[in-house]
Amino acid sequence: MKEVFTGNFTQQEPIPEAAIEAAVAVMRSGRLHRYNLLPGEVGEVARLEEEFAAFTGAAYCLAVASGGYALGCALRAVGVRPGERVLTNAFTLAPVPGAIASVGAEPVFVGVTEGLVIDLDDLRLRIAESGARVLMLSHMRGHIVDMDALMRVCTGAGVLVIEDCAHTMGASWNGVPSGRHGAVGCYSTQTYKHINSGEGGLLVTDDPEIAARAVMLSGSYMLYTKHTAAPGPEVFEKVKYDTPNVSGRMDQLRAAILRVQLADLPRQAENWTARYRVVEAGLRGTPGLTLVERPPQEQFVGSSLQFLLLDWPGERIAALVEACLARGVELKWFGAKEPVGFTSRYDSWRYVAPQSLPGSDRVLCAIVDMRLPLTFSLEDCALIARIIGEEVRARAA
Repeated sequence: MKEVFTGNFTQQEPIPEAAIEAAVAVMRSGRLHRYNLLPGEVGEVARLEEEFAAFTGAAYCLAVASGGYALGCALRAVGVRPGERVLTNAFTLAPVPGAIASVGAEPVFVGVTEGLVIDLDDLRLRIAESGARVLMLSHMRGHIVDMDALMRVCTGAGVLVIEDCAHTMGASWNGVPSGRHGAVGCYSTQTYKHINSGEGGLLVTDDPEIAARAVMLSGSYMLYTKHTAAPGPEVFEKVKYDTPNVSGRMDQLRAAILRVQLADLPRQAENWTARYRVVEAGLRGTPGLTLVERPPQEQFVGSSLQFLLLDWPGERIAALVEACLARGVELKWFGAKEPVGFTSRYDSWRYVAPQSLPGSDRVLCAIVDMRLPLTFSLEDCALIARIIGEEVRARAA
C-alpha cells in the first residue's frame, strides 16, 4: 500500500502565548491606533520598528499594513513617477508588478536562471534597453542572487535597488541581511511569511529622506515625531508639505503580536531550514528532478522548497501534481496556463505590456513549489520526500 501524508500544508504554528498576552493587553487598553498614546509613551508599533531596525542593522524602519503596501510606498518614496519603467523579476508574485502598476509605472521583466534568481546578463540588457533607473528585486521563494555582483551591475548603471524580502526575512548574503544591499528593503508579515500577523509589512532604509517620505506617505499626518526609528524633524521639514498621505499604517495589535515572534525568528529560521534539508536530501538523485543548489554565501530560510522538472510536457507535470495531492502532498506548479491561488507568472498580468522571455519560460514551466510549515516534523518531511520521489520516478522519461 502506498504511503499517504495526512498533514496540512496551510496550517501555521499557533501565535506564541506571550504574543497573545501582549495582544490582549493592547485590546484591554482600547488604544489600537499607533498614534493613540499617552504623553511620553512609546507604543508597540514604534517598539517593533526599533527592534526590526536593530535586527537588520538599518538606520530607519517603518511598519505598515502589508508587504505590498511597503513595496508601493518604497516606489513612491524614491520618486518613481507615472509612465516610468521599473525593472523586476520575471519569477515573482502578483504584488510586485502590482505595486509598480499602482504608482502608474510600467513593469519591465528580467529573466530567471535555473537557480531561480534574476539573470544578471539579462538585467544588463534590460537596463540598457529600458533606461530604467529602479530595480524592484524580488527574492522570490527565498532565493538570493549574488548580491555583490548585482549591486556592481546596478551601481555601475545608476540603478537604484528596492529589495522585496517577503520570503527572506532572517536570510542573508555573505553575512549581510537580506534587504540591506539596496536603498530600501521591504518585508511581509502575512500569515505564510516568517513572522505572522495575518497581514502586515516593514520597510527599512539608511536614507533619511526616503525614510521621512515613507513615514509621511504611510499616514503620519504631522505626528512623525512619534516615530522613534525615523530621522529627525529637520528631515521631515524638507518633505512634509509635498508628500501625499497614502494611509497604510500598522496598528498596535499586530505590532504586539509580531514583537514576540521577531525575537524568536533566528531559532525558527533554523527549524525551517532543517526541514528543507530533510526534503532536499530525500529528493536528491531522483531521475528527471533538478534540485536548486544553494550557494555557500546564501544563508537562507527554508520555509518553502522548489524543484525543476525541466523539459517535461505540461500534462505530465499536471499528472504528477494530481498524483501527489491524492497522497496528501500539495504541490504548486508555475507552468499552468491559468494562475492558481498564489501561483502566477509574468505573462499572467495583462495590465503589463507583453514581453518575450523564452529562456525564462522554459524555467518557469518547470518550477514545482511546496510550502514547509513548522507544523511538519522532520519525519513528516522525510515522508513527503519519499512520496514525491516515487511519483516522479514513476513518470520520468
